[in-house]
Amino acid sequence: MIDGIDTTTVRGSLAVRLRDVIQHRWAADVQAIGVHGSVAHGDDSESSDVNLVVVTFRPRTGPRPTLRKVDGVPVQLRVMGAEEAMGQSRVLTPRWPLLADGLISNFPLYDPKDWFADQREAHLTLLAEARPVEFSQLARHNWAIANGAHARAVRLAQWYDTDAALVLMAEARLHAAMVTGLLTRTYFRNEADAVKRTGLAAADMQELSAILNYQAEELAARGRPVDGTLSALFD
Repeated sequence: MIDGIDTTTVRGSLAVRLRDVIQHRWAADVQAIGVHGSVAHGDDSESSDVNLVVVTFRPRTGPRPTLRKVDGVPVQLRVMGAEEAMGQSRVLTPRWPLLADGLISNFPLYDPKDWFADQREAHLTLLAEARPVEFSQLARHNWAIANGAHARAVRLAQWYDTDAALVLMAEARLHAAMVTGLLTRTYFRNEADAVKRTGLAAADMQELSAILNYQAEELAARGRPVDGTLSALFD
């Protein structure tokens, strides 16, 4: 065990091995190494990835980012300069419901100066100071993507292009889930968690249409209507 990480599991052990190799090869470049996702939460399974993030003192140093398998286990290695990574923790984006877990729940494998604690504090401070209208603005962005994907899915279904319609329905469900996440300030572990926890995983076209209509009404009530005049486009 390393303060909560079970190093006896395949993924926990691999995370530590990766840390050791990175520290050995790029000792002068690396400021901190952390893991997020299921390994950090302690509920990884046979289908889980190892999501490692490496923070470097300077940009474009350290190991190269990669996505591949190691000993049969999928590994996602993200590498970021400390300044850029800290900057991201201080900015809200439309993908916040899918990014926040990695900002708040990073588990340090190597972090002598508590960089990940500082990142978490910076992001929590941002959330505490953010106004509701900021979340509504971002939610409206996701609503537009969800609504567009849903409309295209309906049209493709009418043309009997079922496979393409299913792909667009998945996109529409995900972005509708992110609308809910932003309006309720709820973040998710991943895309599957987002659609499952919001009840959108099995929503058909009619159900999703009703959900999008409800979300449009909610956004209008919050001062961010999804439709308007040309003069309101840049508000």
